[in-house]
Amino acid sequence: MELYRNTGGDSGIVGYEIGTDSIVVKFRDGAVYLYDYTHTGVADVEHMKQLALSGSGLNSFISRAVRKRFARKIR
Repeated sequence: MELYRNTGGDSGIVGYEIGTDSIVVKFRDGAVYLYDYTHTGVADVEHMKQLALSGSGLNSFISRAVRKRFARKIR
């Protein structure tokens, strides 16, 4: 899992793992969620990948736009 750069300094996200059609996100509280094309949508998953790579805005985007559209909670 890659460390999330958190350029803003206040993100609830600590790590991520990018897959071909998915992204796994690890939150500060230890929760890990899988977001995929089927449940979250292609456009939103691709946007999440870009935000993860940039290290900014991923937590806000999940809170604002994705909400509970995850494929499953891993932990």
